[in-house]
Amino acid sequence: MSLLLSRLCFSKAARVPFLILSNSFSSSLLQTPPCAIISADSCGPDMGKLIISIANETDDTYLDKKVPLELMKKMGTVASSNGWVATLKDDGILRLQDDLNPVASDTNPKRIPLPPLETLPHCQTKIITNVSLSSSSPEDEDCVVAVKFLGPQISFCRPAQSNSGWTNVRIENPCFYSSRVMFSKKDEMFLMPGSGGHLIGSWDLRKRKPKTKIKRLRLRDFPELTKTKREILHSCCKSEHLVESRTTDETFLLKQYKKATSKIVKGVAQMKTEALMVFKLDQEGNAVYTNCIWGLCIFLSKAEPFCTHAGSFPGLIFNVVHVLDVDETGYVGLYSPSIHTWNSTSTVPYFIPPQNILD
Repeated sequence: MSLLLSRLCFSKAARVPFLILSNSFSSSLLQTPPCAIISADSCGPDMGKLIISIANETDDTYLDKKVPLELMKKMGTVASSNGWVATLKDDGILRLQDDLNPVASDTNPKRIPLPPLETLPHCQTKIITNVSLSSSSPEDEDCVVAVKFLGPQISFCRPAQSNSGWTNVRIENPCFYSSRVMFSKKDEMFLMPGSGGHLIGSWDLRKRKPKTKIKRLRLRDFPELTKTKREILHSCCKSEHLVESRTTDETFLLKQYKKATSKIVKGVAQMKTEALMVFKLDQEGNAVYTNCIWGLCIFLSKAEPFCTHAGSFPGLIFNVVHVLDVDETGYVGLYSPSIHTWNSTSTVPYFIPPQNILD
């Protein structure tokens, strides 16, 4: 354990221990609370000390962990899942790196190159929507990495297998072209919501050649809105996200509505969440609106969304959705819908999920 603690190397600015005992697990298992990547404090020409924001703390935490400053630049990373970030450089090779994982080693960081990308006809592989890992590490023998590109293509590979190559699938339905993929541990398959939230695509990687399966959702108990509120939401940019609670085996559909503000940064209007609705999915294909996810809290960022039980981390607010984007941070309360977000700038807008550390 002393080795694990020394790996974190907290500076004097770190006010509380980062590792805590999770109430949801046995006494032999420690977990890190969810955290957000803030920035890095330069300590040389190419390296900086990582700064994070722990979800159940108010002040930023300064670590002695050193990370490459190039990862903090705009487009230094393109996606994140399970504490790994993805980079795509001029050589066209997509790499998974654990540099920004607070508990990973900075003296021996892992950088895992994936096979050269293959572009299907009438598709592109330059712009990545997001990345999803089926397990905590791409080094796991059975881990599958899913890469969703902007447009029709989604690709899968198993990095730990010696003969790993890409399985490429073209999605015909255009409502999935800008969607983000997630891995469902409960269903053991990758899922993706269609634009509008009425469809879910799925891919079962237990099959040799996975095909796209489409399931229709019925949105139920949609909240009553005033005419003014409906008009406001109609003018917003909308996005849909799927997130799974591993502790309760529940799956939620999030509908986020964002609107441009009067704040302009480098010629670009800053966006801010106007509304966020949560729907609970059932086995019959219903997505039922809810303003109560009980003791759970959801973390929505440019990384793969995740859900945790607030009771596992003292001080963590429950029944909320934490929000982090390139131009916004804060949280949304669900019970009496309230928006507590503000405009901010982030080049690495990623939440890192709890990391298990065995004693």
